[in-house]
Amino acid sequence: MLRIQALFCTFSVLSLTVGADLKARSCSEVRQAYTAKGFSLANVPHQEISGEHLRICPQGYTCCTSEMEDRLSQQSKLEFENLVDEASHTLRTTFVSRHKKFDEFFLELLENTEKSLNDMFVRTYGKLYMQNSGVFQDLFTELKRYYTGGNVNLEEMLNDFWARLLERMFQLLNSQYHFTDDYLECISKYTDQLKPFGDVPRKLKAQVTRAFIAARTFVQGLMVGREVANRVSKVTVTPSCIRAVTKMLYCPYCRGLPAAKPCGNYCLNIMKGCLANQADLDPEWNLFIDAMLLVAERLEGPFNIEAVMEPIDVKISEAIMNMQDNSVQVSAKVFQGCGQPKPSGMGRTARGISDVFNARFRPYSPEERPTTAAGTSLDRLRIVWRTMQHSVIDIKEKLKQSKKFWSTLPNGICLEDKVTAGEADQEQCWNGHSKGRYFPDVLKDGLTNQMNNPEVDVDITRPDTFIRQQIMALRVMTNKLKNAYNGNDIYFQDSSDEGSGSGSGSGCTEACVTEFDFASTEAPVVGADRSDVRPSSATHMRSSLALVATLVLTVLALQRQWR
Repeated sequence: MLRIQALFCTFSVLSLTVGADLKARSCSEVRQAYTAKGFSLANVPHQEISGEHLRICPQGYTCCTSEMEDRLSQQSKLEFENLVDEASHTLRTTFVSRHKKFDEFFLELLENTEKSLNDMFVRTYGKLYMQNSGVFQDLFTELKRYYTGGNVNLEEMLNDFWARLLERMFQLLNSQYHFTDDYLECISKYTDQLKPFGDVPRKLKAQVTRAFIAARTFVQGLMVGREVANRVSKVTVTPSCIRAVTKMLYCPYCRGLPAAKPCGNYCLNIMKGCLANQADLDPEWNLFIDAMLLVAERLEGPFNIEAVMEPIDVKISEAIMNMQDNSVQVSAKVFQGCGQPKPSGMGRTARGISDVFNARFRPYSPEERPTTAAGTSLDRLRIVWRTMQHSVIDIKEKLKQSKKFWSTLPNGICLEDKVTAGEADQEQCWNGHSKGRYFPDVLKDGLTNQMNNPEVDVDITRPDTFIRQQIMALRVMTNKLKNAYNGNDIYFQDSSDEGSGSGSGSGCTEACVTEFDFASTEAPVVGADRSDVRPSSATHMRSSLALVATLVLTVLALQRQWR
């Protein structure tokens, strides 16, 4: 009787065990999760089947057919690409939006500066200015062409400007003579030797080269950062990576555990293996960001447009008055070097020219500054400057946040609750084989550290060529940025023409600028009736003033950022 009872109990236990097994082998949850992904339930088993056919997931009893495993593998590739794309979305949009914003602000600054000067000089000089407006329109065209990547040597362009100004003013100061084109070309050769404009050209050259070099290089850096981020985010998924991601995301389906999430460290090891080449971008990326931040400091300086504009009338007058004060000495040296010019035969003398200078181009005192036409222009410029200042501050903060991005990308993908199990579930998460703890250590970043990756087969002897190209692009840009920080422009070619440029010397720092020592003279001025000055001479003078004013306004407005 006891034996019968024992056999009955044993049979009961076995029956319960078989029933439990049959319940555990049901694929109903898998079918529900599978169809929620948008897949057809055709050929999806209702109960677990023998899994010898599986090539990725653990073999044994399974809810997956070969067709299901293939489909889930394809889905894994898409989801991995989407995970990388989503994790890098903020970085990419930051560079896209900030590049666009900075570029728009700087071009708007140039356009508003040009427009404000145009308005001012139309009001002040009317038709005479409009007849010569093309002179400094060309100046702005060259400045814009340089900023947008044109092959413009700023130093040579400014030297040419001062040479042309000397020619024009020399004719005006010596209107009793006739000058041929060859003679004017000879005059231009004496610009550096005579230093007729005093210290103004040296200061303006230093300011405009450093300011524009920094602005152009900074916007190029934003463009390079944008392109690198966009390209590197489009990952090339290797077969071994697809297998590992499939095993992580969908092999729980095949084991009848569709709700199980991967263990955090398990996910990290897979992502570090799949994104090993991207992590190798990080050291050069960090150097690039540091260089961008240095140049941003140059551009972030105080944009107090009123303080910048305060001395502009004095600066304009200073250059012109220096030329007048030294006119006799300058003329004598030019005549000595280029020969005595022929008289114009018009009976003009130089006294009328002196009267024009003294009456119209004397320096303004603060109480006498013209504010009617300039006030509106300054308001417009002030708004642009303040907006641009906030833009640079914003860009600087975003750049700081992007450091170490590529080495921390796996962490950005393996987010708790979204992809992986939370900290409290690390004992019952998917570890690649079953629900349980994941024991292997998390590997370090980079390709060389993936030799013993337990989840992904990584060939550490074959670095990704495409990633290496992006590393080189960052290295070239970082070199440009470091030179721009010091006021040097190492390339004149367009930013896409990497490696073909050579050192220019443009944008000297304070250390490479020598002091000017041209002394003013008290030479008497030969007189004539002021009313007898030819209109064409007055036009030349006003055009010259317009050209000087344009350059001074542009550069002094940028000057404050370097202090």
